[in-house]
Amino acid sequence: MILNYQLNGQGPLVVLIHGLFGSFENLGVIARALQDEFQVLNIDVRNHGRSPQSSDMSYPLLAADLAETLDSLALKPFALLGHSMGGKIAMQYALQNTIKPQRLILADIAPVGYPPRHNSIFAGLNSLDLTTLSSRAEADQLLAAFIKEAGVRQFLLKSLDKTETGFRWRFNLDALSTHYQALIGAPVAEGVFDGPTLFIKGGNSDYILAEHRPTILAHFPAAQAKVIEGTGHWLHAEKPAAFNKIVRDFLLS
Repeated sequence: MILNYQLNGQGPLVVLIHGLFGSFENLGVIARALQDEFQVLNIDVRNHGRSPQSSDMSYPLLAADLAETLDSLALKPFALLGHSMGGKIAMQYALQNTIKPQRLILADIAPVGYPPRHNSIFAGLNSLDLTTLSSRAEADQLLAAFIKEAGVRQFLLKSLDKTETGFRWRFNLDALSTHYQALIGAPVAEGVFDGPTLFIKGGNSDYILAEHRPTILAHFPAAQAKVIEGTGHWLHAEKPAAFNKIVRDFLLS
């Protein structure tokens, strides 16, 4: 599958991969920060944003989509940066493909399975009747009964499009619901990526824990880590200057 993308800047190539329910706009701050020194390819993952939709979804498929998109653009070599689910796609790609990234940056995610964290989000999204919805403000009000955090609701509503016939989600809600257990699972590729790898952890987040270290090093033996204190899972949005500096320094090191 050829993915929707945005390509800007000049210099060494960096590929950005967003997380669950998102789109390439979510990593726009880091994309813009890198464009003076790097060429930046920012993609919409399958079933997200303006990329094609499909009933099939797995980490091998998502990594294959990335490979096909890169091949179609004849872009290489490159570094990979992924946040959350996007980080797992980046890990899967690095482990399963013969053409390896030069560098790998994983934002607040480990190569492990996680317990369900999005049940209230799915419940809220599935509760909305898009055929009768009158506005985003109404959607926000209805979602508030399921999702207390205003920031999370605003993030989701970025993917709510108004069309001539009403509203629609850019992401494929049915496919994300069907394949959710696979998406919160670990990347499924075996093997080792021994290139330079950086895990960036939000200081207040529990997505990367000390207990994950053996699994990380088993697959990524050259891994190093940075912690951005005072941030949670959305570390790149909460402290963009710190995040951008860490990424730039690692890419240039």
